[in-house]
Amino acid sequence: MSGKRILMIVGDFGEDYEMMVPFQALEMVGHDVDTVCPDKEAGETVKTAIHDFRGDQTYMEARGHNFELNATMSEVDPAEYDALVVPGGRAPEYLRTHDEVIDAVQHFFEAEKPVASLCHGPQILAAADVLDGYEMTAYPAVQAEVEAAGCSWVDEVTRDRNLVTGQAWPDHQEWLAEFLDLLGTEIEHGETVAAADD
Repeated sequence: MSGKRILMIVGDFGEDYEMMVPFQALEMVGHDVDTVCPDKEAGETVKTAIHDFRGDQTYMEARGHNFELNATMSEVDPAEYDALVVPGGRAPEYLRTHDEVIDAVQHFFEAEKPVASLCHGPQILAAADVLDGYEMTAYPAVQAEVEAAGCSWVDEVTRDRNLVTGQAWPDHQEWLAEFLDLLGTEIEHGETVAAADD
C-alpha cells in the first residue's frame, strides 16, 4: 500500500483522544499525517483536553497532553494532500474563525477529497459552508448548527460521498474503519502463531 498524505487541523484544547488516536492509527498503517494549527509552527505544541461525563448534564474538561505539531499551517498547500482530518473538542469553535482553516476545508470539498470529522469538528465544516446536502453526524449538541448549514442529521457514524463523520471518540473503531476504506487502505491480517511450550 502506498501511503496517503493527510492534513490534520488541530488547536488548543482539542479533544485528546480525537487528536492522538487518529494521528497514531493513520501513521501506523502507513499514511503520512501533517498536524497543523494556525499561528503555530512545526515543533510547537497545542494543549489537549479530555472531556468526560461524570453524571452531570454536560461534559467536564480536564487538561490532557501536549500534542506536537509537525508542520506549519502557513506553509502547507492543501492541494498537496490527499485527505483531511478535523477532530473535535473545544478547538473548533476558534479554529473556524481563521480564514486559512476555512480555505483549506473548502479545498478538500471542492476537490472531493476524503474528509473525516468527529464530535465538534463539524463546526468548522459548517463555518466553511460545505455541508449543504450531506447526510452526517456530529456531537449531538452541534446538531442544530450543522443542520442549519444544510445537512441531514443521523445518529450514527456516517459516510456520505467524501465525508466520514462520528459523534465522539467512542466511535473511533467504526469512524476510522470507514475513513480507511474511503482512503482505499488495505490492511492484511497475518496469522499469529503462539510459541510452543518447552
